Amino acid sequence: MSQTNVEEIKRRYKEFLELIPVTLAIAGLPPSEGQRYFTTEQLELRGQVLVNAYKVARNVVREAVKGS
Repeated sequence: MSQTNVEEIKRRYKEFLELIPVTLAIAGLPPSEGQRYFTTEQLELRGQVLVNAYKVARNVVREAVKGS
């Protein structure tokens, strides 16, 4: 891997970590209830919701920064 690839990966990872709180707020997923666990289908659906929420969060932040 070249140095620029490593730097790009680090930048994207940092962006991801910074967007986690906003992503979770946008997703609005409830926690599991007590000792009940999620099924595989529920986990897959929640994962897709998080992917979509991350995309929205990233776009919101980019628009907010661009608008400043």
